[in-house]
Amino acid sequence: MNRERTRKVELFMEETAQQVKRPFDVPEEPEFIVGLDAPLSELKMELLKEGVSIIVLTGLGGSGKTTLVTKLCWDELVIGKFKGNILFVTISKTPKLKIIIERLFEYYGCQVPAFQSDEDAVNHLGILLRKIDVSPMLLVLDDVWPGSEGFIEKVKVQISDYKILVTSRVAFPRFGTPFILKNLVHEDAMTLFRHHALLEKNSSNIPEEVVQKIVRHCKGLNLPLVIKVIGRSLSNRPYELWQKMVEQLSQGHSILDSNTELLTSFQKILDVLEDNPTIKECFMDLALFPEDQRIPVAALVDMWVELYGLDNDGIETVAIVNKLASMNLVNVLVTRKNTSDTDSYYYNNHFIILHDILRDFGIHQSNQEQVEQRKRLMIDITENKPEWWPREKQIPAQTLSISTDETCTSYSSHLQPAQAEVLILNLQTNQCTFPKLLKEMRKLKVLIVMHYGFHPSKMNNLELFGSLSHLKRIRFERIWVPPFVTLKNLKKLSLYLCNTRQAFGNRNMLISYAFPNLVDLNVDYCKDLVELPKGLCDITTLKMLSITNCHKLSALPQEIGNLDNLKLRRLSSCTDLEEIPNSIGKLSNLRHMDISNCINLPNLPENFGNLCNLRNLYMTSCARCELPPSIVNLKNLKEVVCDEETTVSWEAFKDMLPNLKIYVPQIDVNLNWLHEIHS
Repeated sequence: MNRERTRKVELFMEETAQQVKRPFDVPEEPEFIVGLDAPLSELKMELLKEGVSIIVLTGLGGSGKTTLVTKLCWDELVIGKFKGNILFVTISKTPKLKIIIERLFEYYGCQVPAFQSDEDAVNHLGILLRKIDVSPMLLVLDDVWPGSEGFIEKVKVQISDYKILVTSRVAFPRFGTPFILKNLVHEDAMTLFRHHALLEKNSSNIPEEVVQKIVRHCKGLNLPLVIKVIGRSLSNRPYELWQKMVEQLSQGHSILDSNTELLTSFQKILDVLEDNPTIKECFMDLALFPEDQRIPVAALVDMWVELYGLDNDGIETVAIVNKLASMNLVNVLVTRKNTSDTDSYYYNNHFIILHDILRDFGIHQSNQEQVEQRKRLMIDITENKPEWWPREKQIPAQTLSISTDETCTSYSSHLQPAQAEVLILNLQTNQCTFPKLLKEMRKLKVLIVMHYGFHPSKMNNLELFGSLSHLKRIRFERIWVPPFVTLKNLKKLSLYLCNTRQAFGNRNMLISYAFPNLVDLNVDYCKDLVELPKGLCDITTLKMLSITNCHKLSALPQEIGNLDNLKLRRLSSCTDLEEIPNSIGKLSNLRHMDISNCINLPNLPENFGNLCNLRNLYMTSCARCELPPSIVNLKNLKEVVCDEETTVSWEAFKDMLPNLKIYVPQIDVNLNWLHEIHS
């Protein structure tokens, strides 16, 4: 009898031990997953390594991060290693930390303290983990939001073979290179869609072509969340409804239209931005640009300086772009990485790629309010007279974006955008007329005109600019620039891939009179620019002059020395440039100079040493360029970036220039931007 009782006690203890060995709070293993085999294998390999580490799994909300780590926690090899020491804790935006940690104390059979606050609870969790000192251990922190990094730090205790696996919409680079969960490839998206639309179980009369079209109109994002919601919404529905959806999508409607569940899900994706209104507004601004097109970071700098008061140098803009990228809301494309770019605030090589469905969501959010109440107004013109425009209608929109198709060469409107501070024109025609509504835009500060054809678009009606007394920034891209009129308050002019032959050729007006207060002139990839117009040298207000990638530019005028307020001069990749005038020595305020990739430049001018305030000089790929003896006078020169061949020449002066440091950089060229980009 005693033996039987003893055996029952042993069995009870064994059952209790088995229960303790079960992972803590891990969700039920998902029954159906697709497209996660590769990331599962990669994460498993990292977890099974010996040692202590923090692993961050990041991806867009709805990309399957929680599903992946749940599957991982139920993997036989993972359970075999960590046994009952797998702890799954969901943090979320408003975590109930005290309750979670109380349960962890109970799980390990310890007395539960009376926590005074969440912070006190987190501190006690660290004490608990050190006290039990079991290894190996896996702590999964699911759905960690920005600002919760401190929680991760406090549970990072010294236990041998201790892994912390974090899932978040944010990358958290302080914890090392994250694992990025990519979107589904098309084949996997189709498999997931068929499963949730119940096309595999039922004998379906839905043609394969219809299914393909619907999945493809998820527009490249291919989030499992999107695929599931759309699939469930169509399951067991008549063929007519499927056909209607395909027709609507083919006519340009968004897959978000009339799908409340999907809209709610996307709203949750953007909840991560709620704590920073400026970043959220910046994200919403990205929808102002056309789908499937790169968004120049330089254009965003111009916009956000005026709209949100960010710094002129673009440092805060780039920080926001990187923040959005870390949240997986955008992709950042850098076509060429140069050492001088960040030092001299040059962002012409930086672009953003926005997923089409996120753009659609941004448009949907902006369009929720009446036209009279919107902050930003987006108008797509497919005919010369869009009928929906209200007659004689004043609108308070701060930002106005107008996009045209290949057939629209002119357009008129009865809109009165008197409050607009930013106007973006997205063009597809080879010739177009500036809209007359410019006359009504008395508060306009930023004008961005971008042509998406191969050849520059010819623009007419530039005389309308004369009424824009508050205009501070102009950016033209792929535009045949007509002669400018007087723009007395213009501070920055950017010409990218433009034809500039006529731009500075108004015979009835001096260039300096047209731009009496211009501070920043940026000319990039303008292949028709052979000589810099002398008149530009009379704009003595210029502080930054950037002439880059203008391969036919062969000469600079002697009058360049008149720009005595110039602080930054960039001439990179002007491959035909053969001479820099001696008058450059007059530029006593010049601090940064970039002549990188000026491969035909034989020497620096004799008076180069007169640049008494020069701090930084960038001259990679200038192996032929000889240095004059006057270099010894550059006492304030702190940094020279050059190739190894040129380093030898500079080493000869180093003893006489005690503050000088010489760097040999690595140049990274990304040619992917040459191809058509699909988000």
